[in-house]
Amino acid sequence: MDYEKRRRKLRRSLKKAGFEALLVTDFTNVTYLTGFTGDDSYLLVRQDGEVLLSDGRYTTQISQECPGLEAETRGPSLKMMDLIERVVRQSKVQQLAIESHSATVGFRETLTERLTSVEVVSSSGLVSELRQVKDAKEVELIRDAVDIAERAFAAIRATVRRDQTEKQLADELEYQMRRLGARAASFPSIIAAGPQAALPHAVPCEEPVGRDGLLLIDWGARRNGYVSDLTRVLMLDKISAKMRRAYGVVLKAQQEAIAAVRPGITLKELDGVARGVISDARLGKYFGHGLGHGIGLQVHEAPIISSRSDEELKAGMVITVEPGVYLPDLGGVRLEDDVLVTQDGHEVLTSVPKEFDEMVC
Repeated sequence: MDYEKRRRKLRRSLKKAGFEALLVTDFTNVTYLTGFTGDDSYLLVRQDGEVLLSDGRYTTQISQECPGLEAETRGPSLKMMDLIERVVRQSKVQQLAIESHSATVGFRETLTERLTSVEVVSSSGLVSELRQVKDAKEVELIRDAVDIAERAFAAIRATVRRDQTEKQLADELEYQMRRLGARAASFPSIIAAGPQAALPHAVPCEEPVGRDGLLLIDWGARRNGYVSDLTRVLMLDKISAKMRRAYGVVLKAQQEAIAAVRPGITLKELDGVARGVISDARLGKYFGHGLGHGIGLQVHEAPIISSRSDEELKAGMVITVEPGVYLPDLGGVRLEDDVLVTQDGHEVLTSVPKEFDEMVC
């Protein structure tokens, strides 16, 4: 990863926004800009350089992960706010922006009280905007995370038993991902059978998955910091005509939305492609969330694909496309793939089958 290049881009963004310096308080943003994977650490970025502010426990880790990066660490007798105050004063900046989405009101108030000669201002989205467009190495790491997730899914699909509980299956899926090289799951895996699948964020329970014919699986792997995010629906037995129709509608909505992915299309327009298919099938009221989101270091990051966003897709973004229909007391269908926006269109990074007949176990 070219972390210095990322920081140069951030400096240009700071200059354009009229900020003298930025205190990066979001730990994921710190990782993105430096390669440091610990927590409890901030990054002060100025036009003439940067310094990592961290805990003394990370001294060796910083030297290993961020060779050459200037760092200041605190010992047990020094609070982080004390270290921040000292380093900011030494930098002689007169204006300091902080990340409003991660810094608390109390943090800002304390910083303002201590740095009386510094103007403390709020900033939002400077780093997340950079993170939206992935470089070639990031795409490679996301591909690795997709590959692990797909192989783990194939392993549990081949051995799924109807007497297994949702939780047992979720635990086995996450074990398989770790066995195949994942650091962890991208998020707690969702395994939802029958009516449970009507809950978009269902929590796996202790009921056997074979109690109903439909089984929704939403999962992803984390590998080298980057994640994947997929959803499929397995048919363990016959399902109702309503649910089969819902599956067909969601599949068509997803296929048409993926086909529309390209640089320049607005997120609102892309969401509308899938929402239009579902609404035309008179199921619109059962699609209650946005079409998708970006993935990268986090499983939910910018851009957010919804009917409210006028932002445009750009080449290099990696997004999910995941329409869903959720019928109370019957079940839910969601299909999700990870898609790379290319210079002239898109590339679907996931390859798990999803035609109805292919999902029958």
